Amino acid sequence: MRSQNRFVGYVGTYTKGDSKGIYSFTLDAENKKLSDIKLVAELANPTYVALSKNNQFLYSVVKEGEKGGIASYSISDDSGALKLNNKELLPGASPCHVSTNSNNHFVLSANYHKGTVEAYITNDDGSIQPAFSIIEHHGSGPNPERQEKPHTHYAGFTPDEKYAVVIDLGIDALITYKIDDKSLTEVCSLSVNPGSGPRHLEFHPNRKYAYLMTELSSEVIVLEYNVEDGSFKELQYISAIPEGFTENSQGSAIHVTTDGRFVYAANRGHDSIAVFSVHQDTGRLTFVEHVSTEGSWPRDFVLDPTEKFLVVSNEESGNLVLYSRDIESGKLTLLQSDISVPYPVCVKFFHYSM
Repeated sequence: MRSQNRFVGYVGTYTKGDSKGIYSFTLDAENKKLSDIKLVAELANPTYVALSKNNQFLYSVVKEGEKGGIASYSISDDSGALKLNNKELLPGASPCHVSTNSNNHFVLSANYHKGTVEAYITNDDGSIQPAFSIIEHHGSGPNPERQEKPHTHYAGFTPDEKYAVVIDLGIDALITYKIDDKSLTEVCSLSVNPGSGPRHLEFHPNRKYAYLMTELSSEVIVLEYNVEDGSFKELQYISAIPEGFTENSQGSAIHVTTDGRFVYAANRGHDSIAVFSVHQDTGRLTFVEHVSTEGSWPRDFVLDPTEKFLVVSNEESGNLVLYSRDIESGKLTLLQSDISVPYPVCVKFFHYSM
């Protein structure tokens, strides 16, 4: 998985056009290049993937006929080859997000179309059991086109993994659930600005703060996290697009560096990565720069294991883009933009101890 500064990653896609499923790629950190794009799993609409912390298993969103759910794969060798373990499917649309906790005991999925969150338990071989808890959200938001009903967009874990955190774009809410082997139990919720359309969440490494990307308002919301009860408090709203930009733009992915000094956020429409520096005492953000994604509709991006590089996936233009990252200033420099992957959505690297 790592050999002489070569790092393997995965790309989840929409299987339209020439796309066939999940692809792998290699980052050559020494020569600063992406290469070796290859299909590693053929399945329908694996738009989001998650890797177990020990790099033994990969979980993917999947669509199969009139059903949708999660597919489990074993990672068979250092090349990133995948072997199907099983699929757990439910009636209706497929989920849009999947995550697993650090010991790979739980898998969570968020279903945008159904407004639900599902919780699964894994077996020792990485396969997943049928969902043991399915929670359906209720309500709506002020945007009649995008918030006519709940649209869960993210389901992940708090740093201590006592709680599941679910983000619902349709009802402008962040909901915290206590998680155990029997159920998800709601313990608290936070309503953010009406019509903002929250989408994805990332925690600061100090576990005190979290950063919430909104899709409809293209903002980053800085949150203070209470480890005692799983609650959140708003500290700051900051735009991820330039003031005065009035064309269609929708926020997508957000990531925080492991040193906690920088936050990166992607904008679809403005087609940019927004870079922010983090005030270490308050968690608040200061804007640094916007960088073009050299393509259309950046659906996701990922920092490489060294965090000296950043890789963007442009869904509509079908290309991966590689940047170098200045670890002191946080700024990005374009290296490569010509790596073709059809309709890329999610990008993930293997977990490495650096």
